[in-house]
Amino acid sequence: MPIDPAIAIGAELPDRTFSWSEPDVQLYQLALGATDLRHTLETHGLQVLPTFGVVAPSFHETDPPPLDLPGCDINLSQVVHGSQSISVTAPLPTSGTATLSTRISDVWDKGKAAVIWQEGVARSEAGAELWTVRSSIFVRGEGGFGGSRGSSEPVEIPSRPADASSTYDVTAQQALLYRLCGDRNPLHADPEFASAAGFPAPILHGLCTYGIVLREVTELLLDGDATRVSGFTARFAGVVFPGETIHVDAWADDGRIIVEATVGADRRPALADCVVTTRAPH
Repeated sequence: MPIDPAIAIGAELPDRTFSWSEPDVQLYQLALGATDLRHTLETHGLQVLPTFGVVAPSFHETDPPPLDLPGCDINLSQVVHGSQSISVTAPLPTSGTATLSTRISDVWDKGKAAVIWQEGVARSEAGAELWTVRSSIFVRGEGGFGGSRGSSEPVEIPSRPADASSTYDVTAQQALLYRLCGDRNPLHADPEFASAAGFPAPILHGLCTYGIVLREVTELLLDGDATRVSGFTARFAGVVFPGETIHVDAWADDGRIIVEATVGADRRPALADCVVTTRAPH
């Protein structure tokens, strides 16, 4: 069978040791549309948006992402990103070396699709924990194997008006620039591949939307100070195409920020169940 949860759940993936540098951080944050010099220039106290930790392990890869997961015989064209979270123990350094240890934590059966969850911990060369990540992928056509449907805890949007709002116009070349940050999935660049996957055109990387939204929230409610972010969780609720406008609404909520991210004139969902956790100024 394409997915065997008995093999997949609990399986540990090979450790990945990786390094990053200031230019990597700068490229990543420029690919998110950053203009704040704290996010783009090393002479202005360069800061690292925590979402960089999600892409750092694969930043220098040039091949499409592999899907050699134990117990999961799936095709790249079937896969979309389901959700993503990261939590950081302290502001991320602008350069370093770390090792990521990852395991498959769960597999859900949604009937017409499967959801595969992974959890990972990145540690420094000295063994100190730097950040933790949790993510899911949605695999179309691979459900129906009799597994658990899983559970969800939706984030309630406050009934009051947003404390702050912004818009960001996704550039026509945004996905082509963001793919240089290590995600060479042709779904985001090749029109023929996108068409075969059921999309009218290449779509923006979900993790690019994820990073853009955190950057916007940081600017809206944290004075642009990325060191105040301790974590960010979101579910990918819709597709964003280059050239569209992302709308961000944010509510301060007792040590966290609740976020709603929509796209286009019809304000269709882009990210849902978004929560930014914060810390006091560093």
